[in-house]
Amino acid sequence: MTLSAALNAFKSSKLISWKSTGRLQQTLAGCIERKGKTLHSGKVSTVKLWPELAGKGRYFDFRSTLIRASIEFAEDSPLCTTLCKDGVKIRTVEHLLSALEAMEVDNCRIEIENLDSEDCSVEVPIFDGSAREWVEAIEQVGLRVAADHQGECCEKMVAYVKEPVHVWRNDSFVAAFPSQEVGITYGIDFQQVPAIGRQWFSVSSLDKSLYSEQIALSRTFCTYEEVEQMRSAGLIKGGSLENAIVCSASKGWLNPPLRFQDEPCRHKVLDLIGDVSLFARYGSQGLPVAHIVAYKGGHTLHSVLVRRLSEII
Repeated sequence: MTLSAALNAFKSSKLISWKSTGRLQQTLAGCIERKGKTLHSGKVSTVKLWPELAGKGRYFDFRSTLIRASIEFAEDSPLCTTLCKDGVKIRTVEHLLSALEAMEVDNCRIEIENLDSEDCSVEVPIFDGSAREWVEAIEQVGLRVAADHQGECCEKMVAYVKEPVHVWRNDSFVAAFPSQEVGITYGIDFQQVPAIGRQWFSVSSLDKSLYSEQIALSRTFCTYEEVEQMRSAGLIKGGSLENAIVCSASKGWLNPPLRFQDEPCRHKVLDLIGDVSLFARYGSQGLPVAHIVAYKGGHTLHSVLVRRLSEII
C-alpha cells in the first residue's frame, strides 16, 4: 500500500478523527521464534514473528490461512480472545497482541504452528502468564522503519475519540473519553476473595517504558474456586502455578509473592491493550487517543467497545 493509499483509507467521522502520529510505521528488525505450552489445550505451539511491509498490519499465518488481527475476525470465547476464519481458530492472542501494540510493532506476520496435524485450532503459548517473554524478545531483536513494495514509508495514523463512547453489561462497563493522550483506568471487584478485593490501576500516558516495567510483567490470575469449574469445561488444561497466580477465598494467594500489590488489576490493563489493538488497520495504532475507563470488564466487553468504535468509522 502506498503512502497516499494508506492515508485515503482513514476516514474521520463525528466521533472519530484520524490523524498522523508524526511517526513512521515500524516492523521488527529480525525474526523472533518462541515455543511453549498453551494455557487451555495444554499442547505445545511454536510462534515465529516476521518483519512485514508497511501497510500490512499484524496478521496470523496458520497453515497458509491468513487471519488479520482485527475485530472483524474476533469471536466470543471464555477466558481468552480468539480469532476465527474459514474454520481455523487461533486462541489466547491477547498477551502477544498487547506486547506488539505497546512496543509499536505496527506490521508483523505471526506464523503459528502445532504438532497436531488434525487440529484446526491453535493457541499462542502462555509462558509465565504475562507479556514479559514477548517484550524481552522484541527489545532484543529491535525495530526498523517499515517500507511498502515500492520502498515508500507510511505515516502511522491514530484515531482520536471526539465524544464519549461507552458499552456496558449489568454493572460492568468500558468507556472511551476524549483526551490528548492515551490513558487507561481499570477497576476490578472480587469481594468474595478478600486477598484481591477491589483494585484500581491508572496510567495517564502510556509509552513503551511504562508498559514494559509496569504492565507487561503482570500475570494472568484466577480464583482457586474457579479452577475445577474451568477444567470441567475443557479449559486451562495447561494451567499451573507456573503460568498464573491463583487466589483462594479462604487461604489467600497460593503462589506468592506478587510482582505488584495490584497485579491482577494491572493484568486486566494488559488484556485490554491486546483486545483494543484489534481496532488497528493498515499498520495504524490500535489504541485510540482517549482515556479508556473500565470497571469489571473482560475480553467480551473489550471487544464490544472495539466493535462500537469500528462501527463509528
